[in-house]
Amino acid sequence: MRQKILVTGGGGYIGSHCVVELIEAGYHPVVIDNFSNAVRGEGNVPESLLRIEKFLNTQIEFHELDLLDKPGLEKIFKKHSFYAVMHFAGLKAVGESVEQPLRYYRVNLTGTINLLEVMQSHGVRNLVFSSSATVYGDPQKLPIDEQHPVGGCTNPYGKTKYFIEEMIRDQCTAEKDWNAVLLRYFNPIGAHISGQIGEDPQGIPNNLLPYVAQVAIGRRKHLNVFGNDYSTPDGTGVRDYIHVVDLAKGHIAAVKKLKDNCGCKVYNLGTGTGYSVLQMVNAMEKASGRKIAYQTAPRRSGDVASCYADPTLAEKELGWKAEYGLERMCEDLWRWQSQNPTGFSNGTQS
Repeated sequence: MRQKILVTGGGGYIGSHCVVELIEAGYHPVVIDNFSNAVRGEGNVPESLLRIEKFLNTQIEFHELDLLDKPGLEKIFKKHSFYAVMHFAGLKAVGESVEQPLRYYRVNLTGTINLLEVMQSHGVRNLVFSSSATVYGDPQKLPIDEQHPVGGCTNPYGKTKYFIEEMIRDQCTAEKDWNAVLLRYFNPIGAHISGQIGEDPQGIPNNLLPYVAQVAIGRRKHLNVFGNDYSTPDGTGVRDYIHVVDLAKGHIAAVKKLKDNCGCKVYNLGTGTGYSVLQMVNAMEKASGRKIAYQTAPRRSGDVASCYADPTLAEKELGWKAEYGLERMCEDLWRWQSQNPTGFSNGTQS
C-alpha cells in the first residue's frame, strides 16, 4: 500500500515538481491548492497537475481548498489516512509582504495553525515544511549553515517562515511523537526536463529567472537589475540558485528521514555556490541564444547583497546533494519557457 502524503500548495511551482518526485518514488500524493499561484485548467484542476497526469500516465487526487477553511481541511483528513504532510501553501512575494503584512500573517500563520491543529486531531505526526533562507536575514557569515542565527528577517514574508518554524519546533518539543523536517530553500530555478511544468508566476514575477526568461521570449522588454552597487564582484546581488528538481528530490529524502523518529530537523537546500544577477543573465543568454536587455534600478527594500548555502548537513544526514549545475538549470528553464511562451495558459483556461 503506497503511503499517502498530503501536499498543500501542490499546484504551484515547487509543489508540483515535488508531486512528480513523490509519484516516481512510489508515494500517493493528495493535493490541495487555492489557485493563488496556480493556473486553473479543465475541471478546476491546476494545469500543472493535468500535465503531470499526462506525462506520468497517472491520476492525481486534487481538492480546491484554502488552509483558512478549517472545516474543509477536516473533511480531507477524515477521508484519508495520511502518513505525512508536505506544506508548501502560502503567500511568497517579498515586496508584496512589505506592502501587505497583515495579509501575509493571516494567510501564512493562520493557515499553518489550522493545518497543525487538524493534523493533531487526526493523529498525523509527520511534516515536511517549505521554509526559506530568508529566515537568516542579512548573512553574518558566508556560506550560511543551519547554525547561523535566525529571526533577523528583513521582510514580513521571511518573518512568517521564521514564526512557522518556531511553531513547528515548539510542537515537536511538546509532543515527542511529532517529527518535522524544515527545509530552508535558497533560490529554486529551472523546470522539469519534459518542459511540461515550470514556474509560471501569476502577475509580475517576484524571482529573477522567470523575469529573465520572459524578456528572452519577448513577453517583457527588459529586465530591471535592482542595485548595481552591492559589495559583490560585479555590484549585483549574489544568490545560491538550485534546480527545482534537485530541490524536489530533497523533499523525498526528508520524507524518508521522518521514519527515523527524527524530532525536529532543519536542513539547507542549496548548491553552496553563489552567482550574481549579471552571471545569471549571461547564462540565460547562452541557453536561449538570445540577447537579454536589462537596465539598472535602485535596490529593493529588504534585499541582501549576497546569500549562499553551506549544504553539507543535508548531504551528511539526508544523503542528498544538488546534482545540476547552472548550465542545466538555464537549459531546462529555457525549454519550459520556449515551449510555453505564455506559461500554462497556452491553449488552456487561465
